[in-house]
Amino acid sequence: MEGYDIVVLGGGSGSQVATAAAERGLEAAVVEPGPLGGACITRGCVPSKALIHRADVIEDIRGAEAFGIDAGVHDVDYDGITDAIHDTVYAKADNQTSSMRETANVTRYRGEGRFVDDRTIAVAPDDGSGTAEITGETVVIAVGGRPMVPPVDGLEDVDFLTSDDALFLDERPDELVIVGGGYIGAELGYFFGALGTDVSIVGRSERLVPREDDAVSAAVTDSLADYCDVYTGSEAAEVEPADERQGGEGIVVTAEPSDDGNDGNEAVELAADDLLLATGRRPNTDALGLEATGIETDDEGYIETDSRLETAVDGVWALGDVIGRQPYKHAADYEARLVMANVLDDADRTVDYGAMPHAIFTEPRVASVGRTEGDLEDASREYEVATVPYDAAPLGLILEADDGFVKVLAGPDGEILGCHIVGPQAPTLLHEVVVAMDGGGTVDDVAGPVHVHPALNEVVHAAFDELSSRAYSTAPDWRDVGDG
Repeated sequence: MEGYDIVVLGGGSGSQVATAAAERGLEAAVVEPGPLGGACITRGCVPSKALIHRADVIEDIRGAEAFGIDAGVHDVDYDGITDAIHDTVYAKADNQTSSMRETANVTRYRGEGRFVDDRTIAVAPDDGSGTAEITGETVVIAVGGRPMVPPVDGLEDVDFLTSDDALFLDERPDELVIVGGGYIGAELGYFFGALGTDVSIVGRSERLVPREDDAVSAAVTDSLADYCDVYTGSEAAEVEPADERQGGEGIVVTAEPSDDGNDGNEAVELAADDLLLATGRRPNTDALGLEATGIETDDEGYIETDSRLETAVDGVWALGDVIGRQPYKHAADYEARLVMANVLDDADRTVDYGAMPHAIFTEPRVASVGRTEGDLEDASREYEVATVPYDAAPLGLILEADDGFVKVLAGPDGEILGCHIVGPQAPTLLHEVVVAMDGGGTVDDVAGPVHVHPALNEVVHAAFDELSSRAYSTAPDWRDVGDG
């Protein structure tokens, strides 16, 4: 049995804890059956955004006529696109494998890990060789998650795709039903719709991306209707293979009104070549053998930790999708840094997600940080709100970003409570707000600095200026031109 100072289960963000420990001269092990880098690199964030970039290029070409440019899309090499993206992301995973192999004091175990006791892990190598047992003075659980498969009648009798499968298809589906109205379903709906697939999206809530601020979810729902047939307030009740009456190939999804729907919804039958399930993700904790430990999980299988990310077992930590707090790669990286500090420096740091941003890569783009207006109303929190359209900034007007806006929520004392941006470059524009919030700044700290003219950041400036207490304003406002 091999003993290590630190054992990390998972080759994504958690593996950074192992390499940081190795730099301190500690012996570390990483247990991961698949490619290094986690889901983000090979089956999540990066390949999906690479696909979406192609959709953006197509949409730019199709919209060129509005700017006096005659252009058109004549062909799309779909297989070439997916092959190129696949090769790029897996090259990155291979490079991370090579880098870890060359790093002193880090041992890679390629296989599934399962707890024997609180600090002993049995590793079943994927090459079929005998199981090895390793121990760690400290153990970090960061095994990520996987797509959730909902309990839909008939699902066992049909083939279906998950978000993992949908990224590297050899051919573009002609017709596709997406079950799930969250950000994964919305992003893939935009991608396939922009490339010419007839897409139907079935979402339980009255709007897509329902966890966003109401103004954001309304904008995304309206926009996706340009690319897809959107069935909100509905849920997939049954799936069956198409019969001869329906063409004899593909699938048929029966969507019925959901508990979150309105009384006006009716059941519909949606026929398509393929079915894509985008109903969320679940933690990869069910195969870890946690019953052999004192580690506690909630009813959904997420590992419970304290505010320092330590589990119920001293010296065993968890981060990323297995704790289910913030389902984003950048959040897992933040949590990894916190675990590094607590394990290696005994820093006693606690998590703070108050300025944790996120983005949705639809058309238009979405980026948010902090509270939504609904959150504040539910908490009976006093707040002020300003919503400024993109055409307040001259570049927003030039880009004809008619559905874009910046929405700011602030306390009476100027505390930034939330910011929600819809429109071009939204994920980039949000970051000055994140920096201000992370440093405890106020509305004036965003409205005060000089903003580049005529860059899009001026719309952020204009929105925060509306709530600013400054005596003088030079924020741009070109809405009079747009309205004219």
